[in-house]
Amino acid sequence: MPSVMRISEAASLALHTMAFLAAQPERTRATRDIARALGASEAHLAKVLQRLGRAGLVRSQRGPRGGFSLARPASEITLLDVFEAIEGTLKGADCLLGRPVCHGVCILGGLLDEVDSQVRDYFARTRLSDLKQSFACEKSYAQA
Repeated sequence: MPSVMRISEAASLALHTMAFLAAQPERTRATRDIARALGASEAHLAKVLQRLGRAGLVRSQRGPRGGFSLARPASEITLLDVFEAIEGTLKGADCLLGRPVCHGVCILGGLLDEVDSQVRDYFARTRLSDLKQSFACEKSYAQA
C-alpha cells in the first residue's frame, strides 16, 4: 500500500540500527550481526554507521570482539539526532513538485507544513530510551 511519508533507506536503517543498539546498550555489536538482524546490506549499513560515528552517535571498537555501541546514553539521543545525522537538517517541503506551480494558494493548503511539523516534533521529543517498551523484535535483536 502506498504511503505519503517517505524516509530514505539510509535514514530508516540508521533509526532501526540505533534502536537495535539501544535494546542492549552494554553490548558491542558487529556490523554483520546488525545487518543480519535488520535484513540489511552489510555494505550499506557500514556506510550508515560511518555517518552515525561522525555525528558522535555511535562509537566503534576494532578487533575480533569489535563492533559498534551507542556513544551516549539512549536517553540523550533523539530520533531527530539520528535522522539529521543521515539526511541533514529536517526542513519542511515547499511543494511536492519541488517548485511552486500553484498561483496563490497551494492545492494542499497547509497540509505539508502540518505533516512536516508533526514529524519533526515526534522525532525531536522521542528518545531512544523511549523505544525500549515498544521493541517488537527485542528478542530477535537479542539473539542476533
